[in-house]
Amino acid sequence: MLVEPNGKFKNKPAQAGQAQEGPFSLQNLEERDLFVFLKERQGKLDAVVISGGEPTIQPDLPDFMAKIKDLGYKIKLDTNGSNPDRLQEIIRRQLVDYLAMDIKAPLSEYDRATGVQPDINRIRQSIALVKQSRRPYEFRTTVVPGFLDTEKIEKIGAEIKMAEKWFLQSFQPGPDLVDRVFANLAPLTAAEMEELRGHAAAFAKFCQIR
Repeated sequence: MLVEPNGKFKNKPAQAGQAQEGPFSLQNLEERDLFVFLKERQGKLDAVVISGGEPTIQPDLPDFMAKIKDLGYKIKLDTNGSNPDRLQEIIRRQLVDYLAMDIKAPLSEYDRATGVQPDINRIRQSIALVKQSRRPYEFRTTVVPGFLDTEKIEKIGAEIKMAEKWFLQSFQPGPDLVDRVFANLAPLTAAEMEELRGHAAAFAKFCQIR
């Protein structure tokens, strides 16, 4: 799980001459040290992004988020939607200010996208929780060439219909990919991404390529 102090809920490169705090891995940073860091930056930073691996697998995540909220920080939570029970608790306790949920594929093909057989009903339940949370939120889908096409984008859209925001993210190959099969896969062109965005836009109030 990554905890990233951030001034805004957008991942943007620092401007020239502007300092930018980096991410912190809780595998390498003691919790007490993280809170020392956050206390020292009260009034200088506005928000914390909690990302993955999947944060909601941590049983103490709600209490951890409560400690961050007690310091006056806003929180963005990144999730894959696999743990709707914990997500519901976080929303109920008003511990999150912005939600971002990955939708990896049409729900009928999640096993191909993830390599495991998830409980699709739990993914669908998380989608509903996010949409009904009364919090700003976004869904996002990484477009893997050869796997996601127009038909599949529309199937995903049908699951999140009338979403506030949906971002299509261009797949970027590289040496850090878990599945080496995709390491040398060329991303879609800007024109191909825009064509998919045009189809996706029918299912969200705001749809953009990221």
